[in-house]
Amino acid sequence: MPALILLGIVIVGILLYRIIINDIIVFEFERGLKYRKGKFKGVLEPGRYRYRPKITTIRKVDIRPKFASIIGQEVLSADGITLKVSIAANYQIADPVKAVNTVQNYDDALYQELQLALREIVGTMDIETVLSKRSDLSKQLMTLTEEKAQALGLALLSVNVKDIMFPGKLKEMFAQVANAK
Repeated sequence: MPALILLGIVIVGILLYRIIINDIIVFEFERGLKYRKGKFKGVLEPGRYRYRPKITTIRKVDIRPKFASIIGQEVLSADGITLKVSIAANYQIADPVKAVNTVQNYDDALYQELQLALREIVGTMDIETVLSKRSDLSKQLMTLTEEKAQALGLALLSVNVKDIMFPGKLKEMFAQVANAK
């Protein structure tokens, strides 16, 4: 009989422990941000962790490379012509603490920085320069946004111009000029 009581106490103890303590596994491609009572306490490397959910929160952050596409962004060139420019960026989280605690949404923040940089660069070029120096445009975008991405806790791996589209009538004029040449 005393063995049954002892067994019952052990089982109740184990059940209470499982209710009070949670497990979390941080995978190789993630980092965990540990907050206790709302205050940041540290970064969790890959592994298994136990925590008390009533006072501790763990937020997982995926640090694998990601892609952002800005499709058909309308940009005004220096000579007053509206172009639709699409760009693609490849980035990853370099500092999870900065990425999560600096801005509400680091993906949106990077998207905005890329949009503004694109407008700034294309706005200083005429249409012929944009077409002839398309690869330089990608390099300028990378240079202009790389430091801002670092401030967000991100590492910008590449930025490339995918497409440059002209308004309908202008596209026809460029086709005629190309045929004439």
